[in-house]
Amino acid sequence: MQSETRAAGGHTAPPPRIEARRVARSFGPVRANRDVSLTAYRGQVLAVIGENGAGKSTLMKMLYGLDQPDEGQIFIDGEPVRLTSARDAIKRGIGLVQQELAIVPELSLLENLVLGNEPIAGGRIDWKRARREAAVLAESVGTEIDWEVQAAHAPIAIQQQVEILRLIGRGADLLILDEPTAVLAPAQATQLLDLLRRLVDDGKTVIFISHKLGEVMRVADAITVLRSGETEPPMPRAEATTEGLAQLIMGGAAQPDATVTAGSPGEIVLECRGLAASDDRGTERLAGVDFAVRAGEIVGIAAVSGNGQDELAETLIGLRRPSRGSVSLRGAKLTRVSARVRRRAGFGYVSADRKHEGLALDLSIAVNAIAGPALGALTRAGWFVPARVREAVSSVLTTGAVRYGSEKDPIASLSGGNQQRVVIARELRERPEVLVASQPTRGVDIRGIAFIHQQLLAARDAGSAVVLFSEELDEIQALADRILVLHQGQIVGELGRDADRVVLGKLMLGMAHAGESAGQSAESETA
Repeated sequence: MQSETRAAGGHTAPPPRIEARRVARSFGPVRANRDVSLTAYRGQVLAVIGENGAGKSTLMKMLYGLDQPDEGQIFIDGEPVRLTSARDAIKRGIGLVQQELAIVPELSLLENLVLGNEPIAGGRIDWKRARREAAVLAESVGTEIDWEVQAAHAPIAIQQQVEILRLIGRGADLLILDEPTAVLAPAQATQLLDLLRRLVDDGKTVIFISHKLGEVMRVADAITVLRSGETEPPMPRAEATTEGLAQLIMGGAAQPDATVTAGSPGEIVLECRGLAASDDRGTERLAGVDFAVRAGEIVGIAAVSGNGQDELAETLIGLRRPSRGSVSLRGAKLTRVSARVRRRAGFGYVSADRKHEGLALDLSIAVNAIAGPALGALTRAGWFVPARVREAVSSVLTTGAVRYGSEKDPIASLSGGNQQRVVIARELRERPEVLVASQPTRGVDIRGIAFIHQQLLAARDAGSAVVLFSEELDEIQALADRILVLHQGQIVGELGRDADRVVLGKLMLGMAHAGESAGQSAESETA
């Protein structure tokens, strides 16, 4: 019998769209969820926040039928259910959008939308009907999409919208979004949050998982905090503050000091002159970039997604060949040498693509902890020296404060934040002369972000030249000693860490040039 809630005035209120009551899930000796309760209603955005490893992913898998609880019960529309598969969840109107989008790059956006559910007429796919229904679907949520574009050529924000529309088109009215803004630029994230509000205004339910408390405060109606596999009592957004949420997430621990002192730059270590490069489709993304980075400073690269920052990072580390220009390390040109040679020469690299470039997910935690150019120091006569290997692995895991079961476990068994701790600690262990850090805190929780920031500052203070690529302007302004702004493959301005946010934003959007920015920045400082 469906449960009911008696509302004020004697009316019967509808039951929650989905509810988890005292759910628990263990994997061997590891308790991922201990005592978790969650309630989401129709027409509501419920934000779920917590540290990496707090149990968010396990809970979402159970709500979507990818896993089943050992204890407790899940209810949908007041009825107890056992979701045995994703297909079962979809039949009940539940859709999941994961960080790794289920988009086929080789297909058009329209083909991705209807894949597996194509309209058929006369034994063939009715593309005219598919286009008509796609247009109606997009209009219903207030967005516009060029459906003929190949998915590989569409911005990630558009791919994400297509996945959301695909779920809605198949009847989903409860959407679970796992870190949906982690790979979006600020403007794209704003568009997504606006879309989510339109969806709930239309009566749909959204469970929004995020580490970004500012976004949570903007979009959520209610907030549930997960910590160490248990939930804190839910709270309405009106009763929450970012400071209070941060303390709940971190177990009441004080937050790290946000005040960062400036670096003490020394001699030039990294120098780029006239650097140009094209993307994988042959389109020029870097159009002649000149800059230098000194020992003991962090230079932040600020740009809206697609303006050349990915190509610049890859060209610096040697993963992409420049079409012209040069890259030098302490005066020695490395323009044409490989990433391996550059890393042996003193480059460290934190890739934005942790899963495919930063780690080998199927290999053990120990192997990933020692991977890199310093392997030679762990060998004698071509053979690994066990004591040296153990010391190196222990150093990385201890420095990174990594939470793990066994060093032999595949690194894929770690949460995303703990994986990133391994990468950061590994790359900094050899004290690189140049550290290229691309989106180093993407998908990382508050405590992990604080740790990574401390490590980057420590590397700077130890004399490394750090190039920081981040789409989080707060991060760049908190850490960088200088900020270079990229727009359409060119550096359009250089600002200090205390730059006016409006000026910085205008530069990123191409609404101002370097001369204007300098003048406006000066005006803002004297105002």
